[in-house]
Amino acid sequence: MKMVFMGTPDFAVVSLDRLIRENYEIITVITQPDRPSGRGNRVQSPPVKVRADQAGVRVMQPERIKDKEIIRALEELKPDIIIVVAYGQILPGEILGLPPLGCINVHASLLPKYRGAAPINWSIINGEEQTGITTMYMDKGLDTGDMLLQRTTGIGEHETAGQLHDRLAIMGAELLTETLCKLQKGGITPAAQDNKMATYAPQMDRSTGKVDWVLDARSIYNLIRGTNPWPGCYTLYNGERMKLFSARVLDQHSRGICGEITGMESGGMVVQTGRGRILITEIQMPSSRRMTVDEYVRGNSISMGRILGE
Repeated sequence: MKMVFMGTPDFAVVSLDRLIRENYEIITVITQPDRPSGRGNRVQSPPVKVRADQAGVRVMQPERIKDKEIIRALEELKPDIIIVVAYGQILPGEILGLPPLGCINVHASLLPKYRGAAPINWSIINGEEQTGITTMYMDKGLDTGDMLLQRTTGIGEHETAGQLHDRLAIMGAELLTETLCKLQKGGITPAAQDNKMATYAPQMDRSTGKVDWVLDARSIYNLIRGTNPWPGCYTLYNGERMKLFSARVLDQHSRGICGEITGMESGGMVVQTGRGRILITEIQMPSSRRMTVDEYVRGNSISMGRILGE
């Protein structure tokens, strides 16, 4: 079974690595172009390209997957199947209809919930108690194709998006190879998604992590977890951006001035929300490193009664 693998970030590397280790015939890997990234804006290769190069697999990096040259190249390769894991571009119909065994996607949610770019983050932000992986046939819609297999996992009460990402990447790789094995044996009956149950997980940016202290304590706690490590959660303190990394809900019923720092307790600062209090335990101020609130107050003061976000 000749396959083309399409993917870009670390999440996709885990699936690619498993296919390589299990000796699947990967004739080409397609990933995003090298781009400037990180401090110094240095040009870096996508993680999938790095892994493919290590394995000696041919790599293509088109700016646009819809370019006619890329479509012609895929037609010449004649893959039996195309595997897509967090590639980052929507495939045109010419590619979707090319491989006889179809285009298979690994998606980090229990479809039809959380279609879109950031299902892991939004499942935590929205307070879901479980999520999972879905393998599916791709069609022209956004994560709307017929489902093949699903696997469910609980979301830990204190789990961050980064931690859940790593668990789901492993689960996705496992479910992908299980899907391929069963497809070869004719052991899967595709199931249509119920569009009435669909929800959307839009792309995130840095503004997503800005705290609205009118929200209740649990929602703010989930925002901190769901944007960790990226794009990050933040508020303003004395007009400066304060990044928030970890917290704990103290109560969910008290009411007061939203965003007010009401005290210090158990190694953190207590903040009143729209409903309930939250304990912020790990922060980062501009031009400083990430540290616990305990560490921060050894060399800095935190003003009681200050309103965060102003």
